[in-house]
This record gives sequence, C-alpha cells and structure tokens, in this order.
Amino acid sequence: MPKSSSEESPGYTPETSLLLTQARDAMRLRHMSRRTEAAYLHYILDYLRFHGTRQPRDMGVVEIRAYLTDLAVARNVAVSTQNVALHALLFLYRQVLQVELPRIQNVPRARQPERLPVILTRSEVKAVLAQVDGSHHLILSLLYGTGMRLSECLSLRVKDIDVEGRQITVRDARGEKDRVVPLPEKVIAPLQHQLEVARALHGHDLSQGHGSVELPYALAHNNAPAAGEWGWQYVFPATRRSVDSHSHHVRRHHILADSVHRSMRMAVKKAGINKHAGCHTLRHSFATHLLESGYDIRTVQELLGHKDVKTTMIYTHVLSRDGLAVRSPLDH
Repeated sequence: MPKSSSEESPGYTPETSLLLTQARDAMRLRHMSRRTEAAYLHYILDYLRFHGTRQPRDMGVVEIRAYLTDLAVARNVAVSTQNVALHALLFLYRQVLQVELPRIQNVPRARQPERLPVILTRSEVKAVLAQVDGSHHLILSLLYGTGMRLSECLSLRVKDIDVEGRQITVRDARGEKDRVVPLPEKVIAPLQHQLEVARALHGHDLSQGHGSVELPYALAHNNAPAAGEWGWQYVFPATRRSVDSHSHHVRRHHILADSVHRSMRMAVKKAGINKHAGCHTLRHSFATHLLESGYDIRTVQELLGHKDVKTTMIYTHVLSRDGLAVRSPLDH
C-alpha cells in the first residue's frame, strides 16, 4: 500500500528532480504565477511520494483516483485543495509527459463547507486601521478602499497608479485579467509619500549598480532596460535586496505578505474585535459595504474581478441593512 506524504518520505531521486524541473520549465513557458507554480510542484511531488518508487509514466487514472481519494477521505482537505491537486496532475500528464488521460471518474469529492465570509462593520474597519501606521496602514486602507487582494496590492507598480484619474489598474489578476479599481481620496497623500520613499530606494539601488525589478512574461527579454525604469518599480518595495529565485539576479522585490498579515492580526486584537478577521476580510467588507450603499451586484463583481456573478452573490447573504432584512417577531 502506498504511504501518505504526511509520513516520512524519501528525498528526491534524480528522476524526480528532473521531472520537477521539466514541470517548472513548462509552467514558466506558459507564464503561470509563482503561487500556482509552487502549488503544482508541491502536489506533483506529493503524488509521487504517495505512490513510492513508481514512475508517473507507469501510472494513470487509477493511481490519480487513489491519490485524490486519500486527500479527501484520509486527509480531509478542502475541496479547493483537492481541485488544485487534480489540476496539477493533469498538467503533469498532459503538458509535461504528453500523455492524454481519459476522464477521471468516481473520485470521492472533498466536502465544501457552506460558510459565509467574515465581515467587519464600518466602525470595526475604522478601529482596526487606527491600530496600524506606516506603509502597512496604507496597504490595509487600500485593501478595504479598493477591494484588492493582498497579493494584488503588493504587486502594484508605480505606473499602475493614476492619481489624476483617481484609479488603480490591477494587472494580471486571477485569470490573467486586468481591471480598474477606484483610488480613494483619503489615501492619496500617504500614497504619494510612499512613492517618494520608493523613489529614494530606487535611486539608492541605481547608484550601487542595481535598481532592476522582475518584469512580466517576455518583456524581460524584449525590453530588458525597462526593468530599471521608475514606472516598473514596486509601490511597496522591500527594505532589503534579495536574490531572485527565477533569474538569480540581485533585486528589490516587494514587501512580504507575511508581515502585513501579522500587522492585521495584531490590529484586530488591539481593537478588541472578536472576529476571525484577516487581510482578506477587508476585501469582503469592501464588497458588502458597497452593496449596502446601493451599488448593483454587477458593478461589485467587476471591481472584485469575479468571473462569475454567483461568486459575488455570497455578499448578499451578509448584508446588514440596519440589521438583517428580516426583523425578528420578538422586536415587534
């Protein structure tokens, strides 16, 4: 019987290492995001370890079904986790091994819990933001004021900010789509200060022979000098330069998401809010408060970048129009 990857697993074999390298190259050729790349490589390796020393070409639908079943039944993963694992294995077989698999059926599906998103009231958002200062205050304000995901906010480039037009362009979001979100008036002054800080760091990097950032897709090859231009720099640069894991060049990336998550957790605690709220809660609150203010569901869908309006509809279940829309008979 194959062992679960949660047990002690052997290290890389030369065959496994080569396969993962081929998978990584195939993903980068298709310009897949770093997060997708890391997730796919994790589940491909987990699948190989689950089946011990067997080679993937000697396996197929039966082995994939067994692995996905183990994820759902033995490890009790979320449905989204099982879906990512499935897509990772389909990518491995179809794009790397060039093997066309038949349809995978009769796989026990992970259960999708029907949970409503955690929402902060307007006063709670104000209380949380009051506990944070500096660039993290600006970032959290942007998450609530624009509905951006944290990863989208941290990936903002200088050229994406249109102060005069009062808008921000979110580039290459989920589904490789761009969208435009409003730039709140209240953040313009601190945002301009942040840009001055970023420009000073960029000037310092240039003076030391650095100053280039990672460019998206083929632009790094077609227009390499753009990497050193001011417009392509991150709005929220890291305090230190680091070695880029893709190109191995010394560059200044944007600040880490972990530090912002920590600031958010501490702010919620200091504000005395007894809700399981994180950075993404601000995005949920943005959508809900817009709907409460009378904006239509399609507008909110566009601002959030949801592909299907059904995803946006979840916020209609947590609206607070002076409490719930249905009034308790006890209050009559």
